[in-house]
Amino acid sequence: MRRGAVYDLAQEVVGSGVPVLHRYGVSDDDAFAVGLTCGGILDVYVEKVDRTTFPELGAIAADIDAGRPVAVATVVEHPEAGHVGRRMVLRAEDGTTTGSLGSPRIDDAVRDDALGLLASGHSATLVYGPDGERRGEGMRVFVWAFAPKPRMLVFGAIDFAAAVARVGGFLGYHVTVCDARPVFATASRFPGADEVVVQWPHRYLAAEAEAGRIDRRTVMTVLTHDPKFDVPLLEVALRLPEVGYIGAMGSRRTHDDRLARLREAGLTDPDLARLSSPIGLDLGARTPEETAISIAAEIVAGRWGGTGEPLASRTGRIHGAEE
Repeated sequence: MRRGAVYDLAQEVVGSGVPVLHRYGVSDDDAFAVGLTCGGILDVYVEKVDRTTFPELGAIAADIDAGRPVAVATVVEHPEAGHVGRRMVLRAEDGTTTGSLGSPRIDDAVRDDALGLLASGHSATLVYGPDGERRGEGMRVFVWAFAPKPRMLVFGAIDFAAAVARVGGFLGYHVTVCDARPVFATASRFPGADEVVVQWPHRYLAAEAEAGRIDRRTVMTVLTHDPKFDVPLLEVALRLPEVGYIGAMGSRRTHDDRLARLREAGLTDPDLARLSSPIGLDLGARTPEETAISIAAEIVAGRWGGTGEPLASRTGRIHGAEE
């Protein structure tokens, strides 16, 4: 692939107004020349964008700027050329759609899948039959999902929390540190956090859940290992229907005591099974920074179904795809 090949293709699309999906075979040498690490197959979709071809763009930009979840589904491949470039815009807050991909059947199939991707904050290329058949191929739809950052709630304004906040920001989370003690919960102590909240943790979490700001992408780390904070907080957290991760710091003795208190509060074994405690993977961590890495590793493993085992000790596929 020549370095200017995509530019030349874009110029042709601007002139013709006809969207194109083009597949390039990339050699290792060419890949290195354009900043990629290896060769392979690269699909590039190019369409002309102006007020006529993409009138929804301004409203989509406004949604993104305001932090409102929105997704754009575009047909990038279809047996009938007239379908390529058709677009549908989906908004998660009210479930509304604008535009059409060609038929009610296609729209219904893509809508369900695209809203699922938007809820998880992921973009993907989806494959269907020409009229949206679930078991088929011939049509590919690219869903570009724009969702606010997932949230990481760090409860307990301790030194470990500062390290967890920094790692959470690095992983792309919007990080909130919450503690009831104003002398500890200060912005200067947690420069890696997006916000620092002085409030009783269980009250803060209950209010956030009531306001609809907790979802399946939210992760929570409970670091105070103090029952007067932890137990009321975990009572709220473990009863929430959708949370990505709930981890609590403490020794095994602290963990056993915490479970007993939570059972006394009425939580069931299935509720308690959602709790990762003691928190983190066994990395032999000692420092706050090392502990933060072990917590982050457990969050990532839980999100993608990883085992936490060294890849060198395993055989077969990595990340669910053939090497």
